[in-house]
Amino acid sequence: MIDHVTQLAQAALPHWLLDGAALELIKYRENGVFKVTTAAGKRYALRVHRPGYHSQAAIHSELEWMAALAMAGLDIPQVVPTASGELLITQSTQQIQEPRVVDLFEWVDGEILRVHLDRAIGEKNTAEIKRLFEQVGETMAQLHNHAAVWKAPAGFTRHAWDRAGFVGEQPFWGRFWELELLSAEQKRLMQAIRDRLDRDLKAYGQTVDNYSLIHADLNFDNVMVDGNKTRPIDFDDAGFGWHLFDMAVTLNHLFFDPLEQLATDSLVAGYRRVRPLSDRELSHLPLFMTVRSCSYLGWIRDRLEVPEILERAPKLIENGCRAAEAYLAH
Repeated sequence: MIDHVTQLAQAALPHWLLDGAALELIKYRENGVFKVTTAAGKRYALRVHRPGYHSQAAIHSELEWMAALAMAGLDIPQVVPTASGELLITQSTQQIQEPRVVDLFEWVDGEILRVHLDRAIGEKNTAEIKRLFEQVGETMAQLHNHAAVWKAPAGFTRHAWDRAGFVGEQPFWGRFWELELLSAEQKRLMQAIRDRLDRDLKAYGQTVDNYSLIHADLNFDNVMVDGNKTRPIDFDDAGFGWHLFDMAVTLNHLFFDPLEQLATDSLVAGYRRVRPLSDRELSHLPLFMTVRSCSYLGWIRDRLEVPEILERAPKLIENGCRAAEAYLAH
């Protein structure tokens, strides 16, 4: 399949008229992401979308928001239109006959936050860990500020990380409480936490101050560190959602970790430099940390055929159950 997706990416390249472009696979997990290098040394990132996750209209809307963010001066990957001015194209080949959406971005230099953070942790460089999370917090607040006032164009459509999207009958990432890998006891726990999250999300509510378009995937693999700058990448999961959920996504990989409090305090400090966040609002962060941990089980359930995800499943299940137990106990 990697060979077939690579052939499709190669077939799509002429739409951008890139002279002597060479492809290098960067990642193939759900989407296929390729580094494109032209004869003149110019670099880009080309993305081949997986089928069935987003409609073409939803992907186009993602790119519209990214273009608007860049126009507003935010330091994010620049969408590169085709030679005919389109933000995306569809491409098929003899091997992949169902058309796939393909888009192109300017290359983002640096290393992923995960690598940089691991090094800082290994060196016990608390100041650098603090700086990294403060910068991510600032970036997140900039995205929320833009989304709060931006007028989306006609036809704009993205999924929602809302109450129905998490605990409704058809969650965006699947019915986590029915994951086949769970024991009977774990399924009872997940059903109990589903009911509790449903009540608490309803009580928390949606307002213009706490809910808007969000990135929804600012995890350690989707932030690039380049010197003193951090830049978000991969807006594939961007949709309408709670701002605290955006925070929970970033912090989830340190849930129950000794560094969790430092990371949380630093992320919040950076966020507050750019956008207000009251202590009362922040007190609801455990709700969204639990939502994130449990929703991962729905993510597994929709991808049981992927070996890499099956390898991650035991740890994600452990974290989800631990988060559920802790939340139900308070």
